[in-house]
Amino acid sequence: QHKDAYQVILDGVKGGAKEKRLAAQFIPKFFKHFPELADSAINAQLDLCEDEDVSIRRQAIKELPQFATGDNLPRVADILTQLLQSDDSAEFNLVNNALLSIFKMDAKGTLGGLFSQILQGEDIVRERAIKFLSTKLKTLPEEVMTKEVEEFILTESKKVLEDVTGEEFVLFMKILSGLKSLQTVSGRQQLVELVAEQADLEQTFNPSDTDCVDRLLQCTRQAVPLFSKNVHSTKFVTYFCEHVLPHLSSLTTLVEGLDIQLEVLKLLAEMSSFCGDMEKLESNLKKLFDKLLEYMPLPPEEAENGENASNEEPKLQFSYVECLLYSFHQLGRKLPDFLTAKLNAEKLKDFKIRLQYFARGLQVYIRQLRLALQGKTGEALKTEENKIKVVALKITNNINVLIKDLFHIPPSYKSTVTLSWKPVQKADASQKRASEDTTSSSPPKKASAGPKRDARQIYNPPSGKYSSNLGSFSYEQRGGFRGGRGRGWGGRGNRSRGRIY
Repeated sequence: QHKDAYQVILDGVKGGAKEKRLAAQFIPKFFKHFPELADSAINAQLDLCEDEDVSIRRQAIKELPQFATGDNLPRVADILTQLLQSDDSAEFNLVNNALLSIFKMDAKGTLGGLFSQILQGEDIVRERAIKFLSTKLKTLPEEVMTKEVEEFILTESKKVLEDVTGEEFVLFMKILSGLKSLQTVSGRQQLVELVAEQADLEQTFNPSDTDCVDRLLQCTRQAVPLFSKNVHSTKFVTYFCEHVLPHLSSLTTLVEGLDIQLEVLKLLAEMSSFCGDMEKLESNLKKLFDKLLEYMPLPPEEAENGENASNEEPKLQFSYVECLLYSFHQLGRKLPDFLTAKLNAEKLKDFKIRLQYFARGLQVYIRQLRLALQGKTGEALKTEENKIKVVALKITNNINVLIKDLFHIPPSYKSTVTLSWKPVQKADASQKRASEDTTSSSPPKKASAGPKRDARQIYNPPSGKYSSNLGSFSYEQRGGFRGGRGRGWGGRGNRSRGRIY
């Protein structure tokens, strides 16, 4: 009955502005009564979604959820996902709202549309669909985000992760780590395995390949917040000790101002606390120990008159030593007789001399820093120079505690310190650790030239005790991971351009 009348409404999309406005309202309103004209109706509404008149486009988009019934829903989700490429902010918001409303009707069907565009759509659509998922999924209620829906997201995400850029990878880790079903120990373990696969820990490490270095760092940064006493970092720590540490000095990066060596050592230090049983523990401890020795100089030789023969004091690189000493201290707990039974007496004696010399320089520096910061509170501690000193004091105090432990006979591994760039308060486990831009630190004897850090926020310590909670910047790699989806490293094969409704 009325089929002809409905056809007239559909033909209205070819008319003038008034006819189009009426069609935009009436096509969806009577859509459910004419299933045999469903295809024609959806296509007519799509024509209106691409109309030159912005008010007609908005009206047509706003009504799209009314077409999301039964088998039509994934198609509507696919269309709405493509419409995310709109640069009109009101239109873009309408698309977002429409997607959210059909999500509540059928989450899996909606996700099917989103993921089909992420996998096959244009770059701009893919980018915006990923951002939609990363910002909107967490706002949806539990009755929408069921276990089945979350499993579907994980399965589809794995397909996408076969070929992503660094930025996309970070967003997908944000999406997945926010899923309720992955908050468990086994869920976290699954995520760590996903990251390890992305990092390609089976490959030979090439320190001069910036893509290879950046991918490893980017992946490790995503893995660090997932590690705990139940989810071990062993695979990553082993890879760092065996493949990265030996090439530390030849690492390269395209990121301006990033001290890549320090960045690697900081990640290793953070992971070392959660390392489980390691197969080649002694061999990896030896690599760590050898690298530590490189930054622990021997005292300069004295001339006959008792003065320094070379006239030059060795530089003490406190930031590097904090990381290496902490990692050695953490792994050393698993093989407490390493220094006494695994090293020959000569090596141990040499190490003790280096520790002693470093500790002497440390004491001088700590005294200078304490003196410089004495009586300073509040605003005075917020100056750039004092922020650096507060952090330098934290670093030197940490090294001091660890050196004292190693001076015990036999060496002890009982002390605990909080790494200088970590908050003193116990951080919430779900908080993401943003990586920090740091520059190399080789401070001379003057306190003002302490290790330079990016210290944007400062924790105001109780008087007499200095600690720091450094603000940090998130360094996101802009290169391709798998299959070179990255900008500048080729596209992902020939994909159709234009809309594929």
